[in-house]
Amino acid sequence: MTESSMVKDPREYLRVNHQDSDQIARLAIPPQQPQALHSFYEEFNLRGIRLDRFQPGFVSCSFTVPPRLTDRNGNLAVGAIASLVDELGASVVYEKDVPMNVSVDMSISYLSTAKLNDELEIIAKLLGRKGGYHGTLVVLKKQATGEVIAEGRHSLFSKPTSKI
Repeated sequence: MTESSMVKDPREYLRVNHQDSDQIARLAIPPQQPQALHSFYEEFNLRGIRLDRFQPGFVSCSFTVPPRLTDRNGNLAVGAIASLVDELGASVVYEKDVPMNVSVDMSISYLSTAKLNDELEIIAKLLGRKGGYHGTLVVLKKQATGEVIAEGRHSLFSKPTSKI
């Protein structure tokens, strides 16, 4: 076996095959209303998530890994994990009638993998707040075993508001 046959061309790995193209063509994408507060991207990633517990600064959810969020190996895609960390990290700092928070930094440790149809528990916690800066922690783990799939630290910023 030659060295060149062992190394795969990255362009080949990223090339969309007919099966992938057909799956994307079958997606039902509802039209976006101008006043809508969420996007196709958020709907695509968060559809199917179930809120189990909520309190200020804390969210616990259940999620079954769907086919649309798996990579070619059948694992929950790292990009999907990053999206979940982003969305759920932002959810614990959301305040009604306050300007939207902007992600300024995310650090994710990918510790294991989750397969298609695995049941996950996702916990998001507010670690702290100073002015308009918020720090959150999001942990994804398998419900059956408690094995941690990923742990993300998410920093967000919003313009501090003065309450009159």
